[in-house]
Amino acid sequence: MIKTAMLKEKLAGSEYDVAFARNYKKEDIQAQKSRYLRIVSSFEELFGSGREIEMFSAPGRTEVCGNHTDHNHGCVLAASVNLDAVAAAGINDENIVRVKSEGYKMDVVDLADLGVMPAERGRSAALVRGVCAGFKNRGYNIGGFDAATASDVLSGSGLSSSAAFEVLLGTILNHLYNGGKVSAVEIAQIAQFAENEYFGKPCGLMDQMACSVGGFVRIDFKDPAAPVIEKLDFDFGACGHALCIVDTGGDHSDLTDDYAAVRSEMESVAAKFGKSVLREVDRADFEKQISVIRDAAGDRAVLRAIHFYNENERVEKQAQALKNGDFEAFKALVVESGFSSYMYNQNVFTCKAPENQPVSIALALCQDILAGRGAWRVHGGGFAGTIQAFVPMDLLDAFKEKICAVFGEKSCYVLNIRPDGGIKVI
Repeated sequence: MIKTAMLKEKLAGSEYDVAFARNYKKEDIQAQKSRYLRIVSSFEELFGSGREIEMFSAPGRTEVCGNHTDHNHGCVLAASVNLDAVAAAGINDENIVRVKSEGYKMDVVDLADLGVMPAERGRSAALVRGVCAGFKNRGYNIGGFDAATASDVLSGSGLSSSAAFEVLLGTILNHLYNGGKVSAVEIAQIAQFAENEYFGKPCGLMDQMACSVGGFVRIDFKDPAAPVIEKLDFDFGACGHALCIVDTGGDHSDLTDDYAAVRSEMESVAAKFGKSVLREVDRADFEKQISVIRDAAGDRAVLRAIHFYNENERVEKQAQALKNGDFEAFKALVVESGFSSYMYNQNVFTCKAPENQPVSIALALCQDILAGRGAWRVHGGGFAGTIQAFVPMDLLDAFKEKICAVFGEKSCYVLNIRPDGGIKVI
């Protein structure tokens, strides 16, 4: 712990430059130091100067492969990125958690009552309460703290701003009250519990796991209570490509039913075999029963099941391609994944508003610009929001120019892969 005045003094110097260089672009270190200074100053204004605090960070994530597979216990390939949620946090002795995020009202949660609050569903206070409840349910320590936070993981960006916030809360509790002993895997599981049970969104575990663990990770969710995690040693910076996330400007606010339907339809197929998720159903058995399943669950459920099985296999192929240093094979599989999401999983636009298809337009532009050179696919949950593209560096300027001409000058984010997940920064 360090007092706010001393932390501000050190941030103004160069003492923490090495720590910042690990997870941010070198050219952004000064801007990040200014950002951290702003957050510490906000903490002082909100909660008083002279307090002892710690600084915490949790990254956004990019899904590389495994689109909508985690909730049916499939495999995913993901990576943490250099956009993150950051907090200055200090212990209080009031058994109350106060979290003030930039641009939002303060959330205040009394730890004496950690039950689900229906009135909080869909609000950040539900995530605060849910993460605290998750720690307590697992026998870990909790206690009051005050936190000022800021995030550059844009809401609706497909980079999982909510998961970054949940992991940030878990990382704070881990270090302030548990000596850092709670694993990244458990923090991710607690974060998912908070989003499912308290916030009311039936998400899988991939977002939280990628944000919490960090780096390139292959995750096998066959047993969600004990996921198998493999960090992949791949130097993305040396492959001659940029990772671009394109924000098409779509609105996620009315898409909860669309997301839930992907999961429920996959599970409806599994139910025909007496199983709860598709991972428990042998693919050969499924293929023998397609005609029966069509009548019972519908054609879209069958197509989404086909996507699940194919995507699961693609994750393994992509992970192997990265291990082999074969980036061309990797890119070909990215494109395959994108077409599967579009044709079979059908999460590129919502049937509730077929006249609005910004993600489809972005994918069409990518195919025109990158065919034979790069790779592109829907990113994250889909239906609106973002796409992912791997762009050769010699095409990057032209790619950004054409994309931004359609979706706006700030629509294309060029990102780094960050090695760390949720951490105490200093």
